[in-house]
Amino acid sequence: MPQSQVPLLRDDEMAVLGSGNANGGCSLLHAAGTGYGASIGLDLPLAVRLLDKPSKRPVDDPDELLPAVIDAWLAGGFQLPNELSKEGLHWAVKSQIPPRQGLKSSAATAIGALRALAESTKSEVSDEEFVAMAAQAQLEANVSLTGSIDDAWACLTPGWKLIDPQATSITEGVLFEGNGPKSEDWVVMVVCRGERSKRPELEDFIPHVASYQNSLSALQEMNELVALTWNGRGTVAVMNDVQGKKITNDAILNGARAAGMTGSGNAIIVVAPKVSQPTCDRLLKLFDRNPDVVKVIETSFLSIEEEEM
Repeated sequence: MPQSQVPLLRDDEMAVLGSGNANGGCSLLHAAGTGYGASIGLDLPLAVRLLDKPSKRPVDDPDELLPAVIDAWLAGGFQLPNELSKEGLHWAVKSQIPPRQGLKSSAATAIGALRALAESTKSEVSDEEFVAMAAQAQLEANVSLTGSIDDAWACLTPGWKLIDPQATSITEGVLFEGNGPKSEDWVVMVVCRGERSKRPELEDFIPHVASYQNSLSALQEMNELVALTWNGRGTVAVMNDVQGKKITNDAILNGARAAGMTGSGNAIIVVAPKVSQPTCDRLLKLFDRNPDVVKVIETSFLSIEEEEM
């Protein structure tokens, strides 16, 4: 499915070695909840360029994810372009994904950077290899509890996959998959708040496993919207996020078909039917009145449409 185009950064005096695109996403099942994870892409595009000189615009990479991407690329048996060293490679990133909000910005950056490396070296890379290297880079950079394999799939391909991150291979880790809700039917509102103040530990999820089990059951029935809501209910409890719980509950009471926190927060995903403009308007007014809400991004799922199958 076509995504919105992000203008790539321009810098005429340096060579662009390669470029790569990816997209953000949201959680359907947090992998720390049951040991299984699932995410779906959102039309929040990201573009990465690999350069031979530093860009005039410094890259915001506080976790040093991009150096970890190069390490994962080399560990995967691939070469760097033009016989350059790791220190001789530089990056430019243009993104519409709010960072550190649970919207898969790290997975998207890793996928976009790996695609840029692949283009720069004219390497044939399978989807499974992209996902494996993205997961390795995120673990090395300490931006993921589980490797976020489900997130990497969502940033790379449309639809969603239920992932067992403990499987012996990326291919065997895909337990089953779904097309996702039809993008023409649903408006996805990304309710952004301040960046999360903490990251949860794995043991924080244990008391709330029932919510994640309900999410897993919904995915097994191909009901992604119910899964999104149950997953979000579990995560606001894990994060002890009173305001997040209130936003979620108020959205449902005001006509949303699904609402839930994504990732480990702080963004809340709210899904409303496109055919009901009054519902959409009512929800937007609700968020506009909430001082905890920084902004709302209206977008859509990146689902596998029937004509693509």
